[in-house]
Amino acid sequence: MFSFFRKNKDLEALILELANDAANNYKDNAQDDFKRLSALFEELKAGGKLSEKQAAHYGKRLEDFRAMLKDYTHAEQGRKDIGTW
Repeated sequence: MFSFFRKNKDLEALILELANDAANNYKDNAQDDFKRLSALFEELKAGGKLSEKQAAHYGKRLEDFRAMLKDYTHAEQGRKDIGTW
């Protein structure tokens, strides 16, 4: 059975922005988007503005992004041991 809930427009907008920046390899922007998304999620959750289903859904999305962005920085681009041209 499907479980439907009302989406939060602010969280959805940040998720879209983060996904677009990550897809376009804008690493710094994606990291900043994640921080903003995480802060907004915590604010809405603490304020009781998310239903239980919304909190579970967006919490899962946040953890997925956290795992994806774990080593997502420009630092690996400057490493000398990756290979030579």
